[in-house]
Amino acid sequence: MMKYQVKFLPDDILIEVEKGTSLLKTASQAGIYIKSSCGGDGACGSCKVIVLSGEVKCERTGNLSPDQLSRGVRLSCHTFVEGDITVEVPPESRLQAHQVLLEDANNSSLVQETEKDLIALYGFQPLACKVNLQCTEPTLTDNASDWARLSLELKRALPVDKPLGISLSVLQTLPEVLRQAHWDLSVTLTDLESGYTVLRVEPANTRPVYGIAIDIGTTTVVVYLVDLVTGKIVDKQGSYNKQAQYGDDVISRIVYAVDAPENLKEIQNAVVGTLNVLIDDILKRQELQPQDIAAAMVAGNTTMSQLFLGIDPRYIRLEPYIPTMNAIPAAQAREIGLRLHPEALVHSFPSVASYVGGDIVSGTLATDLANSEEIILFIDIGTNGEIVLGNHDWLVSCACSAGPCFEGGGILFGMRAMPGAIERVDIDSESLEVKLKVIGKIPPIGICGSGLVDCLAKLRKAGIIDRAGNFQLEHPSQSRRIRSTADDKEFVLAWAHQAGGDKDVVITENDVKNLIRAKGAIYAGIRSLMQAVAIEIDMIDRIVIGGGFGNYLNIHDSVEIGLLPDLPQEKFEFIGNSSVKGARLALLSQRAWNEALELARKMTYIELSVGTTFMDEFVSALFLPHTDLSLFPSVEGRV
Repeated sequence: MMKYQVKFLPDDILIEVEKGTSLLKTASQAGIYIKSSCGGDGACGSCKVIVLSGEVKCERTGNLSPDQLSRGVRLSCHTFVEGDITVEVPPESRLQAHQVLLEDANNSSLVQETEKDLIALYGFQPLACKVNLQCTEPTLTDNASDWARLSLELKRALPVDKPLGISLSVLQTLPEVLRQAHWDLSVTLTDLESGYTVLRVEPANTRPVYGIAIDIGTTTVVVYLVDLVTGKIVDKQGSYNKQAQYGDDVISRIVYAVDAPENLKEIQNAVVGTLNVLIDDILKRQELQPQDIAAAMVAGNTTMSQLFLGIDPRYIRLEPYIPTMNAIPAAQAREIGLRLHPEALVHSFPSVASYVGGDIVSGTLATDLANSEEIILFIDIGTNGEIVLGNHDWLVSCACSAGPCFEGGGILFGMRAMPGAIERVDIDSESLEVKLKVIGKIPPIGICGSGLVDCLAKLRKAGIIDRAGNFQLEHPSQSRRIRSTADDKEFVLAWAHQAGGDKDVVITENDVKNLIRAKGAIYAGIRSLMQAVAIEIDMIDRIVIGGGFGNYLNIHDSVEIGLLPDLPQEKFEFIGNSSVKGARLALLSQRAWNEALELARKMTYIELSVGTTFMDEFVSALFLPHTDLSLFPSVEGRV
């Protein structure tokens, strides 16, 4: 196959690819990640590049204007290399560093993150350990084998009498290590109910043994380095999930993964590569080696878990929506390609169903919901709204598709939480002048999920939209910010001279309707779950919000638009990244890990596509805040 050179600007990267390779895939191979909300289907128009010179074949132009086409603008997913070319990737097309939740938001207008010391409840017994010991040197009269000597001393040193094994790779180097260490040793082992397995034998030292807790989100990935001797978090690192180049949501990624035989491995490598970059950064900062990490605990939704392990996810999206497995066997790091100790066991949280995954099981563990006498509503809001309701007697769960709005998808100027994204909006009700808070404190180029929730509430409060989301062009202020275009009605959040691009940053009536549908889906899921167990809203003692998006939610505005139930603010609790917190807990406590396995088995899943309850609730929720204002008494008198 003929190959050609592609040069990317302004990166000044030159790469050689085969004729017919898409520019989207070429950019990825060059380490340049381009937005592709639709997974390369050509529908979203977010993967624009500018072909400056050379020959390409363009199969689809989407909604590109004649002016854009004349300037060389093309959709990278449907533009293919036909010769040596030069391509510019504009800033608005790039996947950039996301605002990843590693700490609490520290904002007085938000519900502050709460911490629970569950290690004390479950007990400290990590899934890997390290012991120091002295073996006796063999003689002609004491001629037991090397492994017999080591296993004898290990059984004396270990706190629990369990079966003891050793990996082949350790056994292969054992003779030399024992003698070079003069039989004075440090031994690292996996520690499970089924027994101990020796992972590493080395000369005696006092270095800790480490594990990593991982949250694989659809949008972001977070890694905690955990000291398995003290239980402390030594370091944290987060980034966007590089699978985003194959689509914003799990459905797009499933479609891509099964579209061609090589795609599943490619999309698996994207998330494993994301993790390895984070792990390498942490190891470098801490002056550690991959061999120092003896265990990993991973939490992700059902699709993310299967893609991480390279398991075909196609039947997750096809009725009756069946995952390959709920309980996931542990794999060795070398099987997956994670840069840890090659024999380190990588444990994955079990899922409940196709759309209630291990991240929610992990979050439920971190909330201690299953040990509570109170009735708790646990919500993780994202592309899917995943919800658990219950206490120590019963647990029910469901998932509702909110779409990509809260991640910026389907919104004209929507974007993820990265520099340049509007995250807070305030609108003067009389003059309609706007105050914005922008991530990175730079000129705005778009608006992210928390900003959209704020914006929707402020638009309604200022009378710019009605309860159905329709724009009121005859607003008393007569502000120029409200205007009608050939395609839609819109409100100007930032004028072009204030923005980071060359256009006014606006929110349109179509954006508003999409947001109302998204918030309506979340609230309908909550109501459907409540109806399934016949409880009323005032019977809920606490609402626990997890996930990165929840960290930046303004509770007052979320109630104002009908996203969250109308309850006193003191009933709301934010737990932060509950997925990675549950993973850390399970990494440090075998009892907690067993509890997680049991949680997945006993959690009842409610399929919302069965019957009419969800659809009835969804239709009722397509108003601000709701068709039934009695459900929102704190808002009722102000609409």
